Amino acid sequence: MESLNRHEDYGQESLDETHLLSDPIEQFKIWLREAEAAQIYEPNAFVLGTVDEHSHPRTRTVLLKGVDERGFFFATNYLSRKGEAVAANNNVSATFGWYSMYRQVLIQGTAEKVDPVESDEYHASRPHDSQVAAWSSHQSKPIDTRSALDTQFEQALAKFENTDVPRPDYWGGYRIVPTRIEFWKGRSNRMHDRVEFVRSLAADGSLGQWQVQRLQP
Repeated sequence: MESLNRHEDYGQESLDETHLLSDPIEQFKIWLREAEAAQIYEPNAFVLGTVDEHSHPRTRTVLLKGVDERGFFFATNYLSRKGEAVAANNNVSATFGWYSMYRQVLIQGTAEKVDPVESDEYHASRPHDSQVAAWSSHQSKPIDTRSALDTQFEQALAKFENTDVPRPDYWGGYRIVPTRIEFWKGRSNRMHDRVEFVRSLAADGSLGQWQVQRLQP
């Protein structure tokens, strides 16, 4: 395992507070577009972290499907492990790793279900077979064999052949409302640049102003 002993030099390109917009969500959009331009594979993929009702952490990779001033949108089965975890504790984290660019974005916040209309709109935008998959798979639940899973999918395909596929009521979108966004830039000698934006979340759901600070690597 050669990689365990490798020491990469991440270069001298700096990340200063003055290089970033005052709105970290708008800054995130810039970095995402730059990751796309750099042909990063699945630049919208991120690692979603949750904590379940037993305080057990779980992580998995999901795809970002929307970002605006309200936060970061993704969709999943509400009855999946991540859905159940969010229902028990809606504090979540998200990590975008664009490693060939020596960049990461680390996000903390709360996850909330989006309005059903927004979930309907996103579901309608998906390819037909992906819509069908939302009906055919009981996400995170055990199944005996791959062939049994394939049979479920084929049965669902037949059910919705040549017809619109409605959104299942157990499937839809979440929005991560961020309270912390950190921009990380790799530097030589592990003296990385870390710039953090933080805001408060009041009990009534109102959000404070973003405050920026530099963190030691």
